[in-house]
Amino acid sequence: MAKEWGMGYETPSVSDLLDFLLANRVSTGHVNQVWPHLYIGNETAARDKSLLFNMGITHIVNAASGPPHVNTGPRFYRDMRIDYYGVEADDSVDFIMTPFFYSTSRFIRAALNKGGRVFVHCLMGVSRSATLVLAFLMICEGLTLWEAARSVRQHRDICPNPGFLNQLRHLDISLQRQRTHTHTSHTPTHRTEC
Repeated sequence: MAKEWGMGYETPSVSDLLDFLLANRVSTGHVNQVWPHLYIGNETAARDKSLLFNMGITHIVNAASGPPHVNTGPRFYRDMRIDYYGVEADDSVDFIMTPFFYSTSRFIRAALNKGGRVFVHCLMGVSRSATLVLAFLMICEGLTLWEAARSVRQHRDICPNPGFLNQLRHLDISLQRQRTHTHTSHTPTHRTEC
């Protein structure tokens, strides 16, 4: 459900987000459901076809697609009914993940709207995949960055690198502006188109 953007919310700083994400860390295994029918995991889970089949996964977002990363791709899953979406991202503070926020969010939203189960992964299931899932929750589910981070962190140990967190902050600020404008122009509030 989309949240009303009140005057009290302020986008958290990268250091506040890191403090929150790095506190009380616990191992969360190869894959975890972090939102209804939406999962985050690592390469081990991505390569375990029987696990994916038993989980009912229908769609995969590989946030570390291609060599030298997790080189699976549509051919790897050709014996399964999987829709595959690859993002060739480096887990580097300098890598610009922003161009993938909306396209990946649309892929996830379309899959969930069809009753699918979406598995988003990278190498460790901590930084790149978590970044894309947080962006989805912000863009399509109307959560603030803080709400999205708290929601996912309840189910999985995640920690996007500081560069990704900063890009998510900019997304949060942009979405907040859009929603405030929508709210003040007396048009019905709605989720951002995704």
